[in-house]
This record gives sequence, C-alpha cells and structure tokens, in this order.
Amino acid sequence: MTILLSTLNARYAHTSLGLRYLAANMGELQAITQIQEFVIGTNTTVLAEKLLERQPRIIGLAVYIWNIEESTKLVAMLKRLAPEVVIVLGGPEVSYESAEQPIVQMADYVVSGWGDVTFPALCRQILNGPQPIQKIHAGVQPKLEDIVMPYRHYTDEDIKQRTIYVEASRGCPFKCEFCISSLDKTAWKFNLNRFLQEMELLHARGARQFKFVDRTFNLNTKVSQRIMQFFLDKLAATPDDPVFAHFELVPDHLPAVLKDSIKQFPPGTLQLEIGVQTFNPTVQALISRKQDNDKSAENIRWLMENSHAHLHADLIAGLPGEDIASFAAGFDRLVGIGPHEIQFGILKRLRGTPVIRHSQTYGLVFDPNPPYTILATSSVDFATMQRLVRFARFWDMVANSGRFANTLPLILGDAPFARFIGFADWLYAKTNATHQIALARLAALATEWLVATGTDAVTAQVAIGGDYAGNAQHLHIKKKVKTEVALPQRQAMHVAAKAVETLNN
Repeated sequence: MTILLSTLNARYAHTSLGLRYLAANMGELQAITQIQEFVIGTNTTVLAEKLLERQPRIIGLAVYIWNIEESTKLVAMLKRLAPEVVIVLGGPEVSYESAEQPIVQMADYVVSGWGDVTFPALCRQILNGPQPIQKIHAGVQPKLEDIVMPYRHYTDEDIKQRTIYVEASRGCPFKCEFCISSLDKTAWKFNLNRFLQEMELLHARGARQFKFVDRTFNLNTKVSQRIMQFFLDKLAATPDDPVFAHFELVPDHLPAVLKDSIKQFPPGTLQLEIGVQTFNPTVQALISRKQDNDKSAENIRWLMENSHAHLHADLIAGLPGEDIASFAAGFDRLVGIGPHEIQFGILKRLRGTPVIRHSQTYGLVFDPNPPYTILATSSVDFATMQRLVRFARFWDMVANSGRFANTLPLILGDAPFARFIGFADWLYAKTNATHQIALARLAALATEWLVATGTDAVTAQVAIGGDYAGNAQHLHIKKKVKTEVALPQRQAMHVAAKAVETLNN
C-alpha cells in the first residue's frame, strides 16, 4: 500500500516544493509515501504505467496552470485503468472555481489551498475509514511553526541537477488583482533560525542554487538582511565554490541596509526578480496595486549602477484600462533604466483572482483554455494583442537571450517599443513563425531589417558579427556547440553581408 505524490513539472530542472511539504508532514504515513515527478509532454500512457506499477492506494496530484490539460488526461486514464485508486487533487488550479472542472469531476477528492495538514488527515481517513463524504476539503492553515520543513526531501540527484526552491515566508500583504497571492490576508514568516538551519544542511549536502519563492522577499528588512548575510558568509568561506541566490523584490522598497548587502555579492551569484508590471498609476489603482513608480525606477537604476546582481524586471500587457500608448511608455521607461532582462508577460486570468471583476467594464476577453491568456480588452483589440504576443516571443529570442547584445541597441534606437514592434511585425511577415527560427536565419533577418530601416550596412554587419563571435565562444566554453551558431566572426559577417546583398537586389 503506497501513497504517491506526483505532478508534471514544466521542465526536468524544476522541482515541486509543494510535494516535498506534503511528504514532510505525512507523520506516521511518511513510511509509505513516495514522490514521483514527471515533465509535461510525457506520453499519458507512460505516466499512467509508471504510477500504477507502484500499486498505489492513493495518488496525490498537484495541478497547476501549466499542467492542467495533461493532468486531466492522466486522471481520465487512471480512472479507467484503476478506478479503485483514490485520486486526490491539490494546487492552485483546482483550489478555486472547482466544481465545473472536468478533472475535479473525475477525481475522488480535492484539497483546496494549504495542504500541509489537510492532505495527511484526508489520507488517514481514506485508509482507516470512515470514507469521507464531501469531495472538496478546504485546506486548514496551520501555524508555520507547526509545519515540518520540506528540505530534507530533496534528493542528492535534486541537489546535483535541479533547481532547489525554498521559502522564508508564505503569502503576500499586497492585493494586486491579477495575482493568486492577492487572496492571502498577509505574509507569514517562518522562524528564521529554523529556516537558516535548513539552508545550512542543504549547503552542506552540496546545494548551490537557491531560488526563493517568497513573493515579497525584501518586505522585512531585518529578515532579508540576515538571509543575504547567510549567502555572503558562504561566498566568503568558499569563493571557489560559490552559491547562487534568486530573490523576488518589491521594487519601491530598497533601504540602505539592503543596498549594502546587495553590493557585496560578486558577479554571477545574485539574481533579483523585480515586478514592475505597469508604470501607469491609474491602472495600478484599478488593480489595487500600490507602487511608487519614481522610487521603483530609482531603485532599479541604483541596482544597475552599484551592484553585480542580474536584474529581471516584469511588465504585463493587457491589464484593464491600459492601452498601447500607456504600455509603450512604460516599456520605454524600463528599457531606459536598463535591467538585464525585461520579462514581457501577457495577462492571464488565474482562477480565483479578482481581476475578473473588470471584465464587463473594460471588455476583458480571456482564452477559455489554459493558460487563460487575455485575448482582447476595450483598449487593445484582438489583432493588436496578437502583435503583443509575438512581440513578447521575439523579445525573448533577441533581447532576453543575450545573443544580440551588440545588435539590440541598433534595433531599439531612440524609440524602443515602436521600433521593436515594427521589427516583430516584419519578422512574422517574413517567417510566419515565432518558434524554431535558427539563429543564423534570425541574424540575417535582423541585418536585413536594420538596413531596410536606415542603419548603415557595415554597422549592422559588424554588430551581427560581434554577436555571432560572442555566441560561438560562449557555446564552446559551455561545450554545447551547435552548427547553426558556432560560426567564426568572418563567416557571421558573410551571413549578414548576404542579407544586405539580398535586400539591395
């Protein structure tokens, strides 16, 4: 008799922190509880075979926006093959608006919200009786000090090959209506000494990549400073075996004591994710987002000028009340500040989030299928939204990839949004694709567009050539050389020159 905890992660490198919390808190059932993770894209029959070969009595399946479709197929197959196996669902995708979902209708039970206490209790009742009558069980929120920490359930393979997710707090005090965390009442902190002891054990086991999932890491300055000092101490003790930490920051809260800590991290050891989302104060008020835009811009600029942290800033297109001109102004402002990456996201209607209340007033039309992306608003029609979707994809390929560092400033010029959306429109017209464009072809197309829009041919060729040479060297160092990118600079410039020749003819 076995309890299997399972999910489909977006990539192999990802791990499920939630499953490890459940495993850690199973009490006397821990001896018969196992974790079995998969990756989206795996054949459903293979998934069912691997789960059933362990002869489980209960399967606990964590369901998220990225795996809901494949999880639904999996549950349907499991129920046909082994109807006696009890399937318990959990996770944000089934915690809200549950009743109409096919996956919920097929499963035996659902734990909504926090599962640390409720899932083990439900398993005991299933195994020992009497059988639960109700299908949906609202998760009981325990005190954080009563939750067994999950970090010892990371395997040696996890530590060696995969991302280690950790959290020093849960919840969020802010009420941004597009975010699932807006449903939290506040943020709750784990006991810091206890948490750092667990981090010490992970580090001793060889963990070097720590990704914090806290929504507001820098909310409590004293806690943030102590955690950062933990990593700075490790870096000082073993500079030849450095740690890497990823934190999500509130953009307008960066006191001097945190600046002092951040400045001490050497290159390649710290990444900061900064959720700007929008610079429009009217839109911010509409979605209950409190943010000092000038302070946010000032802090990001300070980080770029005074730290070695890699900065990843987020913007969201499609928010209620924001038109293209407003989004373009915010985008141009952020480009001018210069974070290393700008994550150009498209609004999604996460289940349970209050952003849906604006649908009628602001004409919000969402795709009914996962990931529930915005299709149109009263300010941005469907065709324009599709242009923004392609903009986001090409932005990742050209800007966030880091492969066009010399070429990107030429593309953006003095009007980043207008220039790049023109480039994206042109690329799509030329290729009819937003995926699987070989780097050599993309480089040639970029050269052709630059020359067609007024850039000197030699300037364009030199920029592309420099980027190609850098890519080839980087990939050679990484021992991941691919034919289409590992070209010497002279050959790269030949590719660019051919593009110019084609244009002139």
